[in-house]
Amino acid sequence: MPPKEEKLPIDVVELDSSDDDGDAGVPVAGRTKPDMPHGGKSPVMENQNAVVPPDSSYKPLDSRSFWKAGNFEVGRIKSAAVHGELEHARVHPKFLHSNATSHKWAFGAIAELLDNAVDEISSGATFVKVDRISNPRDNSPALLFQDDGGGMDPERLRKCMSLGYSSKTSNSTIGQYGNGFKTSTMRLGADVIVFSRSSRSGRATQSVGLLSYTFLRRTGQDDVIVPMIDYDISDHWAEPIVYGSRDDWSANLKTIVEWSPFATKMDLLQQFDDIKSHGTRIVVYNLWLNDEGIYELNFDDDDEDIMLRDEANLTSKTNKKGRELQSHISYRLRYSLRAYTSILYLKKFTNFSIILRGKPVEQYNIVDDLKLTKVITYRPQLAGTSKEVLVETSLGFVKDTPSPVCGFNIYHKNRLIRPFWKVTADGSSKGNGVIGVLEANFIEPAHDKQDFERSSLFFKLESRLKQMVMDYWKGHCHLIGLKPLEPHLLNLQRASFVPPQVQVANDQTPPTDFQTVTGLAAHPRPHLNSAESGNVGRTNCNRASPAVQAMAGNATGSVKKDTQIASSSCMSIDQICEENIQLFRRCEAFIQRETELKRTIEELEKELEDTKKKSSELSSRLESQKKLKLLK
Repeated sequence: MPPKEEKLPIDVVELDSSDDDGDAGVPVAGRTKPDMPHGGKSPVMENQNAVVPPDSSYKPLDSRSFWKAGNFEVGRIKSAAVHGELEHARVHPKFLHSNATSHKWAFGAIAELLDNAVDEISSGATFVKVDRISNPRDNSPALLFQDDGGGMDPERLRKCMSLGYSSKTSNSTIGQYGNGFKTSTMRLGADVIVFSRSSRSGRATQSVGLLSYTFLRRTGQDDVIVPMIDYDISDHWAEPIVYGSRDDWSANLKTIVEWSPFATKMDLLQQFDDIKSHGTRIVVYNLWLNDEGIYELNFDDDDEDIMLRDEANLTSKTNKKGRELQSHISYRLRYSLRAYTSILYLKKFTNFSIILRGKPVEQYNIVDDLKLTKVITYRPQLAGTSKEVLVETSLGFVKDTPSPVCGFNIYHKNRLIRPFWKVTADGSSKGNGVIGVLEANFIEPAHDKQDFERSSLFFKLESRLKQMVMDYWKGHCHLIGLKPLEPHLLNLQRASFVPPQVQVANDQTPPTDFQTVTGLAAHPRPHLNSAESGNVGRTNCNRASPAVQAMAGNATGSVKKDTQIASSSCMSIDQICEENIQLFRRCEAFIQRETELKRTIEELEKELEDTKKKSSELSSRLESQKKLKLLK
């Protein structure tokens, strides 16, 4: 049985019988039980404001922006240890915010809550829903998470709401630190309410818990207080489970209905209708705003997705080429929750779905879309032991190579920790287009599950991945035209080359040696299709200059022969492809420079217009002053 809850340190007014009939019994599944006698009630108005103690250090929230929500002064501690008991360390509400800052990225917080639902697959869960709902109090957006797993009994709910407790001991579960629920929910919004139904050891229960940063701040609490109520529903009607006194139970209920989106107890209990016989329903409300005062999560641009507003805005400001590149999932996962959740889990679920805003997420394994795929075996030795583990890494090129997209998707216990981790040096083209996927269960993730702990195993893994990329690049990139010709082969080719004698038509100028060799003349071509790549030597030499013509008559055969000799000495496919890449990059740089210059011109023109206006105003004022002087 869960421990007795402390009485809330606020002024408590019990609910009257009209709003507290569930103290005795609430009908479940169509059956009712007569109310127990319940007297001594004081009437309370719905939506009543909290009663703040006279010595409260309450100050309004300075900002709805997450990164500024912790900027407030801590007031004096109001309460002391009970006589005869030892003092205990307190957890100030400010810690909830500072603890949540471990999540720099809002989608990382959402992933934590999805992990909890995925861990419930072992308890029979078949889905988790993520959706936007409206807060009944003010119609503001709220974030809903709901699964049909085994649910939480009163004891598990209290552990979930407490810091550092974890009931997950299996090697297959993702959660392990007992901190994910608190950090993730507080990162997404100021408040969260949890509804859970469970049946364990022949006892069916339903519980409600409220973790409200707003309540704690506005009532000036100096300790994290989490009001919770529980019901026994084994007999198909809801009997309150009272661990202390009815006053305690009523105080918890009053606080929940006062500070949650649900203004009455009946509204509160109606939330269990969607849960059915077992499962959990989480509502995060008072969602955080960005620095511009707009909701950080964007629900409006796509009815089937949840977007990160700031990241999406950065993408929309790039040029056309940039937008084409950013259509790849390695970029889209930064601002699209649907894209991120599609690769969040390595193995595809067989009887479980992530339903995002009413539409199931289609899981995507990027290995399925790689070409020239190779599986490399890695055997790291675990720290402090002689035991080795077998890790298979899949490597390949993305479809649209050449492409700057590259990196490794590193999973831990089926969960994506580091997406598209670039292990090669910045500025180097080696490794571009190479994607790798592996599951690294031998290293531990950080608390936010967006990175790994910096252990010796991690650094060894990083070094091994760099070697994998370089070896794969060296052995495969020439197959897609990305490997430059080796220097000694290039020198040998140039030394053995003899320019052919090609007759020139009438008044046309013969091509230079450089034009004949490169086959590019004055018209370099940034892109080659497959047909051109296969015949690049002959095609480019014939296009070297319009002056190169085959002579009619008996000379035709000898000219063709000479042309074939020239073709064999032309630039290799690798050289031409490398030059094409360089030209493409230069073209991109010029386009970017042109865009910047246009922007500068627009700014200067605007500045010029402003200056003209100011000049005109000054001239008018001077004229007016002159006229006034003449009149005087």
